[in-house]
Amino acid sequence: MDGKKRVNIKAGLKVKIVLKQDQRSSKLTEGVVKDILTNSPLHPHGIKVRLMSGDVGRVKEICQ
Repeated sequence: MDGKKRVNIKAGLKVKIVLKQDQRSSKLTEGVVKDILTNSPLHPHGIKVRLMSGDVGRVKEICQ
């Protein structure tokens, strides 16, 4: 599934995000979505979310 579409992302979903400080290295952080922060239905760099851990970043992968 595509992390650029808001409809694909729900609270409780396991995802991999890129944190702001990791954007250059593209290091991914895995976690569970707590809140969806992007209001628009699409975002070219990925929908911004807050994980249960408190980390905020853009969704790059949705884990199955």
